[in-house]
Amino acid sequence: MRAIFHADREWGIGKKNDLMFSLPKDMKFFRETTKGKVVVMGRNTLLSFPNGKPLKNRTNIVLCPDDVNEDVITVHNLEELFEEIKKYPQDEVFVIGGASVYRALIPYCTEVLVTRVDASGGADVFVPDLDRDENFRLVYESEAEEDNGYMIRFCTYRNISPKEV
Repeated sequence: MRAIFHADREWGIGKKNDLMFSLPKDMKFFRETTKGKVVVMGRNTLLSFPNGKPLKNRTNIVLCPDDVNEDVITVHNLEELFEEIKKYPQDEVFVIGGASVYRALIPYCTEVLVTRVDASGGADVFVPDLDRDENFRLVYESEAEEDNGYMIRFCTYRNISPKEV
């Protein structure tokens, strides 16, 4: 299992249940990376999508206490989630938010794909700082590039001791 998100300088990932930045290159990277794969999210992430509809061309799994809708696979706890994702190749499962889902699942992820934004976005939700986490190593960092007025870098962090799913 892997996670994917963009984060600002403070490891903020969102503001008022939305993204802080409009980053076309990052969105393209997200679409291309997750297309045809399995995405795992919480209810608020699903509701943040246009019309609260699941992402197209992906298997959408929503982790929440009650059933959401028939267009997604709903799991109610981590045990059910881990049983469900065993049906898929682990490198095709992506955690896509929100913050509480990232906090719960990043320790189980073998890799985390982070688009680092060289700006402060005024975030109200954050993920753990992987640069300070002893279990994660930065194994790839792209050259900085401009995306809609912001400088970004595509980074890959590898978990050296992921928890067992």
